[in-house]
Amino acid sequence: MRRVRAWPIFAAVLAAALGLAALRLERRAPLPPLAASLAVAEAMAGDPAGFLRAERPRPFAFPADHGPHDGYRTEWWYFTGTLFGEGGRAFGYQLTFFRNALAPGPHPAGASALRARTVWMAHLALSDERGGRFRWAERLAREAIGLAGARAEPFRVWVEGWEASAPDGTLAPLALRARAEGLAIDLTLAPERPVVLQGEAGLSAKGPEAGNASYYYSIPRLATRGEVTLDGERFAVEGRSWLDREWSTSALAPELEGWDWLALQLDDGRDLMLYRLRRRDGSADPFSAAAVIEPAGDVRRLAAGDFALRPLGRWTSPRGGDYPAAFRVEVPSLGLELEARPRLADQELTGLVRYWEGAVRVTGRGPEGPIGGQGFLEMTGYADAPPGASRRPAQNR
Repeated sequence: MRRVRAWPIFAAVLAAALGLAALRLERRAPLPPLAASLAVAEAMAGDPAGFLRAERPRPFAFPADHGPHDGYRTEWWYFTGTLFGEGGRAFGYQLTFFRNALAPGPHPAGASALRARTVWMAHLALSDERGGRFRWAERLAREAIGLAGARAEPFRVWVEGWEASAPDGTLAPLALRARAEGLAIDLTLAPERPVVLQGEAGLSAKGPEAGNASYYYSIPRLATRGEVTLDGERFAVEGRSWLDREWSTSALAPELEGWDWLALQLDDGRDLMLYRLRRRDGSADPFSAAAVIEPAGDVRRLAAGDFALRPLGRWTSPRGGDYPAAFRVEVPSLGLELEARPRLADQELTGLVRYWEGAVRVTGRGPEGPIGGQGFLEMTGYADAPPGASRRPAQNR
């Protein structure tokens, strides 16, 4: 589950939404009408029969694991980052690729390429704090007719003209290129940290049931430079990105309605990944988790009781639904007390499903004094709550 990215939103809804229309998808053809408010928890259902499942730790091998894992139902490549232009002008970007298998097994021999068994979705988003602008776009494509796909070496993942590519498995350099009406990115990334295996040696459990988990790794710091374009204006930028990778065949438990996920790059050199799985009563699920990555690469994994994400205030979307306005992050064992506040209040994507994802500014304190930083926040389940469930931010636990 991403970008709980520990599951991104894709795992929750793409099977339900695209599964209704994938056999009729034509290049750039519109999808048939879909419900305007699809509940994440409800959409996470599905029969896992025939698919591989994340049931136990496995050895990771690179570059192979940078590429696709076709035996699993869902998979994603999640790039986010905060970039700075002239005068410190801040831009947040997101480029994400989601693969979804509609049925297990390879494409049947002799079957029409239009009868897609694998469909792809990609999201591109760009925010401009100083200009108060947020733009996003969505792409949908079938793998069977070559409009989308992934490979490990040389590395490439693409949906139509949007792509991430690298000459070899080191992902150095890694190129991100995507263009849509009103926005574009052309960036070069270079890893500054090694791969971090999240959870138990890369197995990230989302519940007590066997197989309700994902294989999950991150590259928390990638030096980034290049160009972004917003409403016809081009900006030279540089900063840092974060890559999350997950693949799984899993479902949200019925008592869960969404999640809050943070990836934070602190100025003292540490990185934090935290996610809170939210129960319908507003409490944090015991399978919520976090990780603290030290500058030298050592990883400290935190269970649900070792940290807290506390919503601060609320933001009401002009499209309906209430989200937390910010989060307080507490890690008592490290003496960390941080606040993650969005650079723009409205960074909500409203494609096949609605979710909030965007750049945040980090301030706070640690044992040695003030700490700042940058990061990205994802929130799901607030604007698409099922009937009878609260759409307001839970007041913590």
